[in-house]
Amino acid sequence: MPTSWRRPSSTSSCTACSCCKPRQLCSAPKAAPPPPILLPQLSLNSSRRMLHLLHSPLRFWLLALAVVPGLLSGCQPAAPRFDASGNFETTEYVVAAEATGPLLRLAVREGDELPAGRVVGLVDTLALSLRRQQLLASVRAVRAQTPDVPAQLVALEQQAANLRRERQRVLNLVRADAVPAKQLDDLDYQLAVAQKQAAAQRAALGTQARGTAAQAGPLQAQLSQLDDQLRRSRVVNPVAGTVLTVYVEPSEVVGYGQPLYKIGDTRQLVLRAYVAGDQLTRVKLGQAVKVLVDAPDGGQREYPGRVQWVASKSEFTPKVVQTKEDRVSLVYALKIAVPNDGSLKIGMPADVRF
Repeated sequence: MPTSWRRPSSTSSCTACSCCKPRQLCSAPKAAPPPPILLPQLSLNSSRRMLHLLHSPLRFWLLALAVVPGLLSGCQPAAPRFDASGNFETTEYVVAAEATGPLLRLAVREGDELPAGRVVGLVDTLALSLRRQQLLASVRAVRAQTPDVPAQLVALEQQAANLRRERQRVLNLVRADAVPAKQLDDLDYQLAVAQKQAAAQRAALGTQARGTAAQAGPLQAQLSQLDDQLRRSRVVNPVAGTVLTVYVEPSEVVGYGQPLYKIGDTRQLVLRAYVAGDQLTRVKLGQAVKVLVDAPDGGQREYPGRVQWVASKSEFTPKVVQTKEDRVSLVYALKIAVPNDGSLKIGMPADVRF
């Protein structure tokens, strides 16, 4: 005998299951309700058994199969509205000391804007200055030993000139048969000796002058080297940009090659982004793109950018990507130059729209 069945009233609660209580699956808008279940025309007893089954746990699973897919489709995130993403970077220069000694002055602070060529620091140059004075004294002493060749040859040249005048006078007397020819021969011999003495003295003095010049040459080279070291003791800013990091303070003892501060040009940053292989056809050098960064109001702020470099070889996605699946994908790196109005910072993430 079939069990009697009574339709539950609208005010009574369902005790057979908890399906009548709606469940909030997500914060996304709910999908359209599923179409009603159409039951075939059955007899009265069959209809009662069917309704009894619908009030059983089976009804929960039927409704779940019909409703949950629609709700889950509404929870899926919207497709990204950008073509690539990356982080800002710039060319950074590390300014190092080119001399060894106490750092007397370093007039830089983080955030300072420095032009190229400005002297911003100085390493102690006392030892170099004293060494330079010593070399200058040595150079002067060597040059003092250099002979005065024209002054030392004046006497010999004057003697030779006198002998030439005397020979001319005797030659006139010999032609007039006033004196014997032997006197002329003696004068020719004396004149030849005087000329040879002058030539030998000139050669000796030249050798001495060349010797002193050779001694002064190495001293001059050492002096030039000291001048270069004195010049390198000044810390000169190499490029125009913003001081990013300061590593030392004045009065510290620094060594050759020790980093002093880091500077970079922040007036124009470079966005290093990565694209997949199927996106390369949409990218070309010099192409104007839109760069999007997060704004405080929850939106995005747009900057103009221009593609200045595209990698010729693919690489694995960098390790900064969180998921392992994305890290094993092959991508192509590109660099986008973006003018900075002061809001963009090194390392800040940004999106790119082609």
